[in-house]
Amino acid sequence: MLYRLHQHAHTAYLVGGSVRDLLLGRHPKDFDVGTSAHPYQVKKLFRNCWIIGRRFRLAHVRFGTKVIEVATFRRIVSAEEAAAQAAEAAAPDGESGRDEAHPDRLVHRDNTFGTPEEDAFRRDFTINALFYNIADFSIIDYTGGLQDLDARVVRSIGDPGERFCEDPVRMIRAVAMAARLDFSIDPPIDEAIAIHRAEIARSAPPRLMEELYKLLRCGRAERAFRMLAERGLLEPMAEGLQAAAGPALWRALAALDAYRRPFDRAPDTLTNPLLLGTLLQPLGHEALQPRPHVPDRGDRPPAPTLGLLPLARRDVDRLRQILGLQRRLLDPQLSPRARRALMHRGPFQEALTWLEIHGQSPETVEHWRGFVEAAGTYEPRTEAAPRPSERPARHRRRRRRPRRPPTGGPDRTH
Repeated sequence: MLYRLHQHAHTAYLVGGSVRDLLLGRHPKDFDVGTSAHPYQVKKLFRNCWIIGRRFRLAHVRFGTKVIEVATFRRIVSAEEAAAQAAEAAAPDGESGRDEAHPDRLVHRDNTFGTPEEDAFRRDFTINALFYNIADFSIIDYTGGLQDLDARVVRSIGDPGERFCEDPVRMIRAVAMAARLDFSIDPPIDEAIAIHRAEIARSAPPRLMEELYKLLRCGRAERAFRMLAERGLLEPMAEGLQAAAGPALWRALAALDAYRRPFDRAPDTLTNPLLLGTLLQPLGHEALQPRPHVPDRGDRPPAPTLGLLPLARRDVDRLRQILGLQRRLLDPQLSPRARRALMHRGPFQEALTWLEIHGQSPETVEHWRGFVEAAGTYEPRTEAAPRPSERPARHRRRRRRPRRPPTGGPDRTH
């Protein structure tokens, strides 16, 4: 991708977390490209490209199951431009809703293109603003990120208070990065978090939930949530989560980290229902209680929530099924026939993973693994089940109907 962009007279660098992880000797989870080409110019060069996003217009180039994210270099939006964007986003039918006395610094759109240097200074943290130039195999550092990598510190680019007002989720990312990389946090960042932590409530709830899922998958979830609780960052999202931050939650997160740590990247077995259960079970959340049968779908209760955090109904229902299977998995008197029937249940693999993480019964897990392998049906769930249209069709033998004699006309039997 980088060579093709260069061949068409575009500047292109490897950017962001992949450069940081490679310099630290870690395995990058994905690769991002920054370029001077606009999104639709990228689309013309790669037929396997899709343009996504409205707030951040990006190009996604797919190679099999891998996706490379290509972003055009952008620049910092001025306060006047940010206020105008906020007014445009909030006002109905294009009417002006701009309030000069109370400008909104939350970035609503960010499609103002710029130079590589401007793009580096609009990023959140110095260690995320490193570029790798394939033209001469060099690292381009505009913000001092290399020094901060050596010092193992997370430092903001510019005033952290202003950057957190632009995007409050950056407060969670600062803590997540420090926990995952075992870095310290620059004191000005902690001071800004203490002042602006309530701004997190302005972020999109699904985006907050996705950030928590990333934390739970990183292998340092216990340390990350401890750091969030110490800084009071859980309270704006979910007061109950902040109040329940204690030994039960830390034990559950430590068990999750112990399961995740041997892998280079988060395994496919760590599905959202398992992560959600790890977070909710120590809290005794009501969403985990058995749901009464509701005959009419129109009378279904509203989807459960955890403060501002939305809990997807499908994940909650799946979690209930996983927890409901634990008693049968732990039953030593279960007959071989009942065990085979249990293996064909949809949530069986997730239930077995839950037992391995939180069951505190390794002998039972090994017994089940051996039984499944002996049955010859153990297949790690690395891919989603085929869609109905992709399943092989069943061919049924059609019964041949007897031929009916013709009616009317001359007799054809002779």
